[in-house]
Amino acid sequence: MNILILGATGATGRWLVKHLLDRGHNVKVIVRSADRLPENVKGHTNLTVIQAAVLDLSDAELAEHVKGCDAVASCLGHNLTLKGMYGHPRRLVTDATRRLCDAIRSNGAEKQTKFVLMNTTGNSNRDLNEPISFAQKCVIGLLRLLLPPHVDNEQAADYLRVQVGQNDKQIGWVAVRPDGLVDSDSVTEYELHPSPIRSAIFDSGQVSRINVAHFMADLITEDALWQQWQGQMPVIYSTELQ
Repeated sequence: MNILILGATGATGRWLVKHLLDRGHNVKVIVRSADRLPENVKGHTNLTVIQAAVLDLSDAELAEHVKGCDAVASCLGHNLTLKGMYGHPRRLVTDATRRLCDAIRSNGAEKQTKFVLMNTTGNSNRDLNEPISFAQKCVIGLLRLLLPPHVDNEQAADYLRVQVGQNDKQIGWVAVRPDGLVDSDSVTEYELHPSPIRSAIFDSGQVSRINVAHFMADLITEDALWQQWQGQMPVIYSTELQ
């Protein structure tokens, strides 16, 4: 398979790149700095590196990078600094998602392209009317006012959920919602649920970044798993951390 990844130098994205290369797939990454790629993937024969800020690319350039890809995965996120949270671009994830979908459509591919978005369990899947306590609704409301990255994550998932929808012939999608990200160097057992099984605000679980990347890689490469979760927003927890 040919796969395009955004956010490949991030804490989860770098694991996704490695998982897919280890499985023998061709991986293309768009990164601001190639120097930030981990040493264990640099120079890999199946890795193509485009050094650019994704939102600085023209529509034509983005369409060319997406052309021929069976899947696109976004692990983009905002740095947890004042500039990263409150500076520009405030709609990094949403704008990248929209422009990538536009690029996929502009190529007119006959086969549906998979789009996997790394999101957050703090974002509800409004297709399912997920129950949320009044207290959590209040906190989420404050997050929308105070933390632009939270709104960005919500709007990116809503773009896929509403604008792309469930029956698009060119784009299929899954928005993966990890809960309480932690670091680990090995894949362990993890659980998948259509909706959170605990409060993301008051009783959050945990999941390792390598497990999130493993699930995203499985979604991309295993058709049965893709069919199970397409058009949904699965929540992922590491089993041993619950």
